[in-house]
Amino acid sequence: MPGYRSYTDEQLILKFQENDVEAFNEIVLRYKDKVVNFLFRYTGDRDEAEDLAQDTFVKVYRSKHLYKEIAKFSTWFYTIAVNTAKTNAKKKSRMSTISISDFDPENDKDFDLKDSGQSPEDNANSGIENHYIQQAINSLDEDFKNIIILRDIEELEYDEIAKITGLPMGTVKSRINRAREKLKKILIDIYPYKETS
Repeated sequence: MPGYRSYTDEQLILKFQENDVEAFNEIVLRYKDKVVNFLFRYTGDRDEAEDLAQDTFVKVYRSKHLYKEIAKFSTWFYTIAVNTAKTNAKKKSRMSTISISDFDPENDKDFDLKDSGQSPEDNANSGIENHYIQQAINSLDEDFKNIIILRDIEELEYDEIAKITGLPMGTVKSRINRAREKLKKILIDIYPYKETS
């Protein structure tokens, strides 16, 4: 419904709390690509990310009454997405341990990348880089992984990340810095196309 495009996220969830399903549909339209991209970075697997995104929207649908107007909708939404991803990761770790070498470059797709007019060669190179960045993210501990994705991939503000993770601001900033350092070290080790000075 075109009228809903001018609504804020917070207005949409309040309308949905009044059982307006069109408002929920607008939320899905706004957040579908963002959450799939976030979950893809978290899991390294496109199909799994899409399944987890569906789970996230189902939880939002069922838990609509739990949203309180004092919070930003995006904070509440990403909290659900992060918890969904963590629960899934725990289940997987109980079943088996997946090596980062199992990462499938065929599925290396960033969901919100737009055509930048690059040549096929540039696109191939950025695909290779993306593969190694994803490998590096996959190898991070859980505490660092979700925080670096929220900040550097989703570009959320520090205060929003603090609310989503339930961590103090100082811990958030410290973990982001440590995660960036870890990523640098990992990429130096695994990225074979780095320039030598």
